Amino acid sequence: MDAVNRAIVGELLRDGRATYQEVGNVVGLSAPAVKRRVDLMITRGEIAGFTVRVDPQAMGWTLEGYVEIFCSGIVSPAVLERDFAPIPEVVRVSTVTGDADAMVHVMAANMEQIEHVVERIRTVTHVVKTRTALVMSRVVDRPGA
Repeated sequence: MDAVNRAIVGELLRDGRATYQEVGNVVGLSAPAVKRRVDLMITRGEIAGFTVRVDPQAMGWTLEGYVEIFCSGIVSPAVLERDFAPIPEVVRVSTVTGDADAMVHVMAANMEQIEHVVERIRTVTHVVKTRTALVMSRVVDRPGA
């Protein structure tokens, strides 16, 4: 990916609804040139898709936390996806280095809901321990992260 494509992606991350002309004005290309580059990046899988970012508080999610998952044995990413994807409050599951096997990002409306989610996570058969940290404030929050 060259510097121009990185600039295009940066503009689309900033505003996914920007027109090709608006992006082109920032990166110094015509709208058709931006479209060709975006189409190529989509074809090559460099741009995986377009989505909407929502304000968690507007959705009623006033609490956010990270739950470290400690498992017995080796648990594959596919098993983690199977076990945690059905939980609506789970917004991301990542395998990680260190002592924990995975990190589960959860969002909920209140402490009672966070507690319910953590208890539900603990009922998964291969989970032997969890450690939860609640987010006090987001300091840097980049799109696409």
